[in-house]
This record gives sequence, C-alpha cells and structure tokens, in this order.
Amino acid sequence: MTGFANEFATEAVAGALPIGRNSPQVAPLGLYAEQLSGTAFTAPRHSNRRSWLYRIRPAAMHEPFAAIQIPRWLSHCTGCFDEVPTPPNQLRWNPLPEPAPGTDFLDGMISMAGNAACGIHLYAANRDMDSRFFYNADGELLLVPQQGRLEIATELGVLAVEPQEIAVIPRGVRFQVRLPDKDQGTARGYVCENYGELFKLPDLGVIGSNGLANPRDFQTPEAAYEDREGDFELVAKLRGHFWSARMNHSPLDVVAWHGNYAPYKYDLRRFNTIGSISYDHPDPSIFLVLQSPSALPGVDHIDFVIFPPRVLAMQDTFRPPWFHRNIASEFMGLIHGAYDAKAEGFVPGGASLHNCMSGHGPDAETFAKASAADTTQAHYITDTMAFMFETPAVIQPTRFALESAQLQHEYYRCWQGLQKHFTPPEA
Repeated sequence: MTGFANEFATEAVAGALPIGRNSPQVAPLGLYAEQLSGTAFTAPRHSNRRSWLYRIRPAAMHEPFAAIQIPRWLSHCTGCFDEVPTPPNQLRWNPLPEPAPGTDFLDGMISMAGNAACGIHLYAANRDMDSRFFYNADGELLLVPQQGRLEIATELGVLAVEPQEIAVIPRGVRFQVRLPDKDQGTARGYVCENYGELFKLPDLGVIGSNGLANPRDFQTPEAAYEDREGDFELVAKLRGHFWSARMNHSPLDVVAWHGNYAPYKYDLRRFNTIGSISYDHPDPSIFLVLQSPSALPGVDHIDFVIFPPRVLAMQDTFRPPWFHRNIASEFMGLIHGAYDAKAEGFVPGGASLHNCMSGHGPDAETFAKASAADTTQAHYITDTMAFMFETPAVIQPTRFALESAQLQHEYYRCWQGLQKHFTPPEA
C-alpha cells in the first residue's frame, strides 16, 4: 500500500472495522473507537491527515507521567541547539563509538544538530526496547537505518526496515523498536525530527507525472495488535522534555484502523533518478525524496535528498558536485558505499555539516580526477547511497557534536591541496 493514498483500511480480525460509521454507539467486537489527528480538523481535504483506530483499550489508560532524563536527545523547544555558538567551519564526524551493553533505541539517541525546523540525531543501539514504548509529541520522526535492521512495532502495525530503506513515524504514534540483528552487532542510523509541516512527496512540475519517488512504492503497515497485560513503560517527548508513565497493558492494541495518518516506509533503491543528458551538473533538488513545506512557495522547512547509484552522461562538464556556497544548510550522512564527491574520510555511519554560506565541494583528489575524465563516456556511479537533510535555517551543532572525539579536526585539509591553475593571456 502507498503512504500517500487518500484512505487506507485494514483489520487484523474480520469484522473489527465498523461499516458506514466512524464511531458507532457500540464499536464492533467490544473495541473502543479513537481518532488520531495529525492536522487541524478544518485542514483542506487534500492535506487533512487523520485515522480512526479501533482498539482494545483507549490511549488514555495509563498512570500519570513523571519527568525522566534521556540526556543526549535534545530539542529546540528547550533551547539546546543554542547551547554553544555555531562555527562557520566545515564539519565532519566519524561514526559514533559502540554503545554500552543494554542500550536501546531511546537511550542510544544522540543529538548532533538542529534548529527551529528539525532536530538531527544519530542512534546506536544493541537492545530491543522490550517493555518500553515511545511517542513524540514534538514532531514526526524520519528514520534512516545505516547498519542493522529495525522492526518498528507501532499502534497501526509493524514496519520491517533495513539499511537503504527509510521509515516515517507520525507525531504522536506510539511505537517500539526491536533489533532483529542485535546478535550480529550494533544497529546504527540517522534520525530527522521534523517539527514543522508533515513530510510529503514534492510536486514534479515540468518533470511531469512520473519520476523521483513514486507514490506506489511507499508502504504502510497492515493492522496488527498485541493483547498483552503486564508492567509496561510509556515514554513521551513533549516540548523537549521526556516523561514516563506506567501501563498495565501494551499500547499496541489497535485491532483495526482506517485513514491516512499512519507510519510508512520507502526503499531508497526504488528512487527514479533524474539527470542531465547534455551538459552541466543539475542542482541537488532533482534528488528530492520528501519535503516539509513552508508557507513560502518553493522554500521548504526540510528537504530530504538522496544520492543513489546513477549514470552521469553530461559532456564537457565537471560531473561531481561543483564548489558551492548556499543560503541553505546541509547535513549529510552516508548509508552505504562511497560518496562520489569525496575521496576519503566520509565513511558509512559518519556525517558532515556545511552551514549557510560555508564554502564546500569536492576535495583536491576528486577535483583532479574529474577535471581529467573523458566526458565522451558515461560514468556509472554504483554501490553508493548518501543522503542530505537540507534546511533554509542555520543548522546548529550541539555541544556534544563540537566536543566529540568523532569530530574530524583535520577535515579542512581536504581542500588545501587545490592548486592555482590561473594562466592569464600574455599581453
């Protein structure tokens, strides 16, 4: 099923979905009807997101919340992205170190950077969440696994997500992360916490009706439920603070649901890459997968862009990304393989940040190789998958990110080998 259709309907038990009414006086099978709204009630029909859930117990059934600490997951809501000045330097990090034994998805989350539009985090975990569940009232979560599969059990069903796939968990949806590969090592990845408008597919404009990420490739889960009783913990994130409540049952007890506000996943390898077949290197907007739009047409709060395997065919052109400075700020990660604009130092699980008007581009080795390439022949870029979170606002690194042992203090040297080639004509 697609994550962007008008309406889904799924039931784990036949007859659990009511016919003709969203909230009948008595819901089928002794269930409770509950609406989950992700947009204003009066949002236009084309952008209104809500789902009706038919569950064993309503979500209101839990003990009072008490404040807890998840110290390395920060939020703009409490000003944590202002804790240290943001340098204009180009920044790059190695992958996070191994987490301590018994670290689950929540405790393994580390905030790297953010602004009013988004928080950008890395996770490293080696334990299932077990009897722990979570929901985020501050924003939706875009998960980008880099190493190890995730089994994301949500109220609306289960998403099995592997590296080179992504998952989006809507604001407020309760879920639990399990690690099918925990016996083989640490699960790692990236998270974009979107505080603004919901992610959506971009309009295609002059591209036409096909291309980029195709709607039919987005998948939502089938209804699945847990009828479990015991001692469970529900963790909530609200205004940058974390809260814990006890429950005597699993919150993943939705037997059926219908609507269009639901988790979804997408395989990045299905992206239909668009490129130049004549000359010049197009802007990275042609690699846009999802966008969180702003009120200003053409300017998004967040763009999620990928750099997948592709063919470069443009002639008499410098084919890697050119040297550039942007009004926008770019946080990049590498999921798999090598990134074509850097010869070394940017490794899977690592990250880089090039902020507003910070000059960046290919390193000296890549520049020399691309300048001498035979552009009458196509260049096949294979075995790679990189991505970028791009925002129009400055992305502010956290204190942890700037003081981390993983920060590459010598990153700037990759451009120091660029030589002067200027040869003015003789008078």
